[in-house]
Amino acid sequence: MTDMNKLTTFFLRTAALFTLAASAIVSHGADGSSLKPPPGARAAIVVFEDLECPDCARAYPVVWEAAKKHSIPVVLHDFPLNNHPWSFDAAVFARYFDTKSEKLGDDFRGYIFQNQPQINKQNLRQYVDKFGSDNKAPLPFVLDPDGKLKGKVVADRDMGNQIGLAHTPTIFVVGNGGAATPAVEVEDRAKLDQIIEEMLQKAAPPAKSAIPKKGTTKKVVKK
Repeated sequence: MTDMNKLTTFFLRTAALFTLAASAIVSHGADGSSLKPPPGARAAIVVFEDLECPDCARAYPVVWEAAKKHSIPVVLHDFPLNNHPWSFDAAVFARYFDTKSEKLGDDFRGYIFQNQPQINKQNLRQYVDKFGSDNKAPLPFVLDPDGKLKGKVVADRDMGNQIGLAHTPTIFVVGNGGAATPAVEVEDRAKLDQIIEEMLQKAAPPAKSAIPKKGTTKKVVKK
């Protein structure tokens, strides 16, 4: 084999290795093995979302309708992306409304998703103030004086990074059956109902204690 042929072979093999490595990276999903449903729930939908993400806005009604249909809780985690200029601030505002009531926090997220195309970093506060005024929950002059709300958003984003999130929304269905119910990442939202039904079939029987309401669920998760 000539030197030229050897060099060509070397480059072809190197290119093949890079292709395989890239393929492995792309196909490797997030690791949801550490995610569990809240106490008392047989299954739950866990969502990592970005309030500025258009696909998160599209997923929002699908997730909540499926949760209602199957009577399972939704556990929300913030994962604001660095390339979205107002998503982090919006997540902090959502956390503020969570402190008023879990329903109010959820309603705020739905409101932001509904108005998302018109929102930018400059007018975000106007939308937030309008929501607060309309719901008799005006924002204080200093929203987060001790940084606790910001800290919760950062903690959620760190969790997402630790489990290997690469996009938003990332949606899991998780069960309470241990190894029998490994977390399933929902890559096709059209199959969400089917995945939930299969998870519930494998889940452990419900505990005697009542399943927590959605509001309680979020309080358990978001400490």
